[in-house]
Amino acid sequence: MAHTVMVTGADGFIGSHLTEELVKKGERVKAFCYYNSFGSYGWIDSLAPEIKNEIEIFMGDIRDPNGVRTAMQGQERVYHLAALIAIPFSYHSPDSYVDTNIKGTLNVLQAARDLGTDRLMVTSTSEVYGTAQYVPIDEKHPYQGQSPYSATKIGADRLAESFYRSFNLPLSIVRPFNTYGPRQSARAVIPTIITQLLAGKTEIHLGSLAPTRDFNYVKDTASGFMAIADCKEAIGQEINIATGREISIGDLANELIRQINPEAKIVCEEDRLRPEKSEVQRLLGNAEKLRAMTGWAPAYTFEEGLAETIAWLKNHLSDYKTDIYNV
Repeated sequence: MAHTVMVTGADGFIGSHLTEELVKKGERVKAFCYYNSFGSYGWIDSLAPEIKNEIEIFMGDIRDPNGVRTAMQGQERVYHLAALIAIPFSYHSPDSYVDTNIKGTLNVLQAARDLGTDRLMVTSTSEVYGTAQYVPIDEKHPYQGQSPYSATKIGADRLAESFYRSFNLPLSIVRPFNTYGPRQSARAVIPTIITQLLAGKTEIHLGSLAPTRDFNYVKDTASGFMAIADCKEAIGQEINIATGREISIGDLANELIRQINPEAKIVCEEDRLRPEKSEVQRLLGNAEKLRAMTGWAPAYTFEEGLAETIAWLKNHLSDYKTDIYNV
């Protein structure tokens, strides 16, 4: 049976993919997009007409409780993805992260409570765990606010938990590990490397090469969200989406260099380094809880996901500024 569903942050990277997959599933989808005077719907504008024409667009600002409540009226399910996510930008603009990530989430929680929303999926991040104290990281791992960004996501998660415990709000906290794929901005490491290589650069500028990450292909992340929404046992739970495989940034860069331009070399750049105590050195996720609850498993290998990402970026290189450091 089809549901009325809304995706906040639908104009963003993961949100646009989730929106697209929900339309394909047959849901009646409303896309909550960030209001701007350019009339841009972000990545929703890039969707195929047969998908885009099925989407109801709502232009608003997650920081505004009135617009959020208006948008959520009549929506059985809400996937809350709207957030500021860049870690470097959070170092010098933390107020905007508190306003968007914490206050924005509170607006969604309050509206869901007032409106009797059937299911709410609140998006977390593996960054709430900080550097792994043990691996693989399960949902019992301690939280560490190693950047203003991660601190605001911890705050948003705990607010969500309080609304479940205080008001029995039927929500799940969805915690993807590092997602990559088509449409990701160049502030993220995989598109940073690929776009520099595709632009013909022989020096690939990166920050620290030692940290490891557990990379989810974006369509697998989207399928994880939908599996959690369909699972009653997931209410009141915090659930990782992860592959259980880690790769260092250096090894990742060398693999992409091998695939695209074997002549290129890596240059470590000071302004891309996180402050020492802020760097998350190791992320390797445990998704057993999600698998046991829903049967979810990644449909894409890392190699397949990288190949699709490279192919997409080849066709969209003009959308990326390869001569600046994106934060």
